[in-house]
Amino acid sequence: MSVHNVGMVDCVVEGPLEEYRRRLLVHEERETSLKAAHVWVGYLRVALVVAFLVVAWFTVFQRYGPRWSVAVPMVLFLVAGWVHGRVLRRLSLARRSAEIYRRGMARIEDRWVGWNERPVGGLSVEMQARVGKSLYAADLDIVGRGGVFELLCVARTRMGEERLLEWLLEPAEVGEILERQAAVAELRGKLDFRERMGVAGEAKVVGVQVEALRSWAEAPDLLTQGWMPWVAAVLAVAAVGATGYWVWSASVTALLVVLVVEALVRKPFTKRIDGVLEGTDRALKSLQLLSALLEAMEGESFQAARLQGIGERLRSHHVAGSVAIRKLARLGEFRDSLDNPIVRVGLNLPLMYSVQLAWAVQRWRRKHGAAVGLWLEAVAEMEALLSLATYSYEHPGDGFPEFVEGEAVLEAVEIGHPLIAAAKCVRNSLRMGGETRVLLISGSNMSGKSTLMRTVGVNTVLAMCGAPVRAERLRLTPMRIGASLLVNDSLQEGHSRFYAEIEKLSRICSLAGEGGGFGVMFLLDELLQGTNSKDRMVGAAGVVRALVEAGAIGIVTTHDLALAEMSGLAAGALRNMHFQDEIVDGEMRFDFKLREGAAMRSNGVELMRLIGLKV
Repeated sequence: MSVHNVGMVDCVVEGPLEEYRRRLLVHEERETSLKAAHVWVGYLRVALVVAFLVVAWFTVFQRYGPRWSVAVPMVLFLVAGWVHGRVLRRLSLARRSAEIYRRGMARIEDRWVGWNERPVGGLSVEMQARVGKSLYAADLDIVGRGGVFELLCVARTRMGEERLLEWLLEPAEVGEILERQAAVAELRGKLDFRERMGVAGEAKVVGVQVEALRSWAEAPDLLTQGWMPWVAAVLAVAAVGATGYWVWSASVTALLVVLVVEALVRKPFTKRIDGVLEGTDRALKSLQLLSALLEAMEGESFQAARLQGIGERLRSHHVAGSVAIRKLARLGEFRDSLDNPIVRVGLNLPLMYSVQLAWAVQRWRRKHGAAVGLWLEAVAEMEALLSLATYSYEHPGDGFPEFVEGEAVLEAVEIGHPLIAAAKCVRNSLRMGGETRVLLISGSNMSGKSTLMRTVGVNTVLAMCGAPVRAERLRLTPMRIGASLLVNDSLQEGHSRFYAEIEKLSRICSLAGEGGGFGVMFLLDELLQGTNSKDRMVGAAGVVRALVEAGAIGIVTTHDLALAEMSGLAAGALRNMHFQDEIVDGEMRFDFKLREGAAMRSNGVELMRLIGLKV
């Protein structure tokens, strides 16, 4: 068995909460100062309007002093407007920067639930389908309110969100995981860079339509007549000359002839021209935030190979991606000017304005269109890595796991659930692999059996996506997970809960037989409780035996103490462990600590009596 010597890497940054508080205070003080500046500049602009009216009254109407003096308050008003705009932008930046650290403090202090909720319905149809088909997403609280995804995600774009979720739903190869770990280790200390990425562009998360944008960028040209831009330029020059001749000689004939020729040249291609410009409008809405994020990434240097690889995708023909997008944005501003009646009616045809603009857009797309997909991939991956890096920084006690090769094994020392507040989280140690293939956890209601399974499952998911884990030490082989903790009947499909459970168990068994370089860990809660005790005993033993024979390891929880003597397994393959409880002063108390052996009693009757049932 060879070992990838990754180890439990410690964060070098101390006091993330104190650092966040310091930075929050700086931004709040800046916000207060800018609010005051905003008010005073507003008063100044009002005063300049009054000054303009007073000067105009005395110079224009009363004829005291030179009339040009009215320009002084006008110019000062324009300057004040420019300053006011800068103040407002800086104020918005300070507010958004402060919000980043408020949210970070909430995560550190375990107040984060609901602050950053990402509803599954907001994901793409494809990603929703992947979540629905996952063998553990719902069981392990990966998505939904208070889930792993909400805790981790700091992405600004939908594509960044979906890339992170993709990592959580699909385990990576060990080489890929190690690259992500190295990138996360470098990014977690780059607070200034993470802040710049967090405030880049607009304040809101933008739903960048990745496929639509990629299709626009790589679409074939609608305008293919190579002579058109040259003819359009010649006709525009001719129209300007004819206009000058009209003004000089009062003869409009030459201008009318040019306009007729321009109309005839343009008319057959009107729909294509409009199609190019309308597509650009939609693309620019997605590209604005993308440009700001690219600019933030372009200004940073990296050491990790994975981050350097991302940096290499940020250019197109030796032009920075943000610069290329700004050029397209300027074309977009020219497109917006077509909504001005003066431009549309008075200048569009004479200057062949829309024709030349459409060709300029096509030239941009020919040059940079192929790079748009690379930019999208770079931003999505960087945002996913930043989410993991942010978690790593905010939880310095969580380190990276150690990966080993060979038969499936998982060894955890003081492992805890990352979604449980630190003050309430009880940690346990356990080992699966080698001779011991199955941990059969028994115990009373509410004693911690399901929580332990979720703890192991969630940390395995984190490990397999390149994130730190909540454990003093976690050592495992590359692992896929099959979990059956939350199983419900389906009214739409006419399936009972029992049928839904055995269908899921069948999928887990199929997963165990796939191989593909990954081991399989199964997590089965109250196995087959929807049938009678005889069938349950036979079925549970058969399912566990099939999984073990396929090389899987896992945890099974039960209230049925008869399962503690599960037949058909090799000696030592099943290890009994339990949680216990005690009743003190009429209250049920649990310590949530895992112990050797099977539970010798249950608390069902005691619980019923405690709430007043006559049993």
